[in-house]
Amino acid sequence: MKKIFVFFLIFLTFLFSMAFVSASKNSEIFQEEQEIRGIYISYLEYLTYFQGNSLNINKAYINKMLDNVKSLKFNTIFLQVSPFSDSIYNSKIFPYSYTLSGVEGKNPGMDYLDYFLREGHKRNLKIHAWINPYRISSTNDITKLSKDNPAYSLLNTNDVKISNLGIYYNPASPKAIDLILKQVYELISNYDLDGIHFDDYFYVDQEIDNENYLKYSLNNPNITLGDYRLQIVNTMIKSVYKLIKDYNSKIIFSIAPDGNINNNYDLHFADVKTWLKEDNYVDIIMPQVYYGFENQYKPFIETVTEWNNLIENKVKIIPVLAFYKVGSFDNQAGSGGNEWQDNDNIISRQINYVKTLNKYEGFSLFRYDFLYNQDFKNLKTDIELENIKVTLNT
Repeated sequence: MKKIFVFFLIFLTFLFSMAFVSASKNSEIFQEEQEIRGIYISYLEYLTYFQGNSLNINKAYINKMLDNVKSLKFNTIFLQVSPFSDSIYNSKIFPYSYTLSGVEGKNPGMDYLDYFLREGHKRNLKIHAWINPYRISSTNDITKLSKDNPAYSLLNTNDVKISNLGIYYNPASPKAIDLILKQVYELISNYDLDGIHFDDYFYVDQEIDNENYLKYSLNNPNITLGDYRLQIVNTMIKSVYKLIKDYNSKIIFSIAPDGNINNNYDLHFADVKTWLKEDNYVDIIMPQVYYGFENQYKPFIETVTEWNNLIENKVKIIPVLAFYKVGSFDNQAGSGGNEWQDNDNIISRQINYVKTLNKYEGFSLFRYDFLYNQDFKNLKTDIELENIKVTLNT
């Protein structure tokens, strides 16, 4: 009887151990699945691969992109769906993007977002729709705009500004904010998206909303222009967040601000400190930390750690890393300008470092072409890619 009891205890201990090991493995798998490993695919890729080709060729290009991302063991794509008040999908609000066909408004023959989503999800890749909320054109040539572009009818109003920097919606314009909300709703209600993503194009022109500010300040004389602009952007961001969460709380809302925190306040008027302190602005912050370890002005470790330490709420951080600098001279790094030419493991080292951040949720690379387009490759890029693969497999 005693032997049977001892055997039973041993058997229970074995079962408990196996359950513990299984739980640990499942926990590791869960954590790995939660880590976002992202790559940006932008309109510049569309210009490179899609124009002038048949749909079958373009579908093949998309499949190859997705296979490359998957083979690198990445799991997320930030796909630019609206670079210029336009769309790569069947929109009732915005014209088709010229980046697909060469002419704004021309039907490219298929819904590119739908194809990316269907084929991406087959490969267990998540797709986040990347929107430039205010940019209409990077030039001031209005003849290139389709009459179907909502910006076209606003060209001679305070809602749109034309300058040497291009054509932009006025962030203080209620019509511009309404367009942003309509586009976000159109996307999340018609497509099986995993997220909505904004980049750092908020205030580009420093005079675009002077008329709005003067009118507002008549009843609010104590508010500065800078604080007014921060308030304008915050209102838009909070409205987008609420719209997304009211529709589907599982859809992630992320923003990729300038990696230099001060620039967000002095140039873009993106109130990142508020977003990372108060709730209901963003789910994920993705600072563009495009700096090397030896950058004289914004060294990588200090900068990304500063971002992480700003977070006081439940927001997670996914730093965006500058793969486009691999093998190149960095003319904005001061004494660290040669770092990217002298080393072939900067990105892999950065990935290892950001994994130590307590608010870490993943990382993303900018952008696809610099990883896989032969025209952008150099002696360092393939080595760095192999180093990244080793990093992600260890």
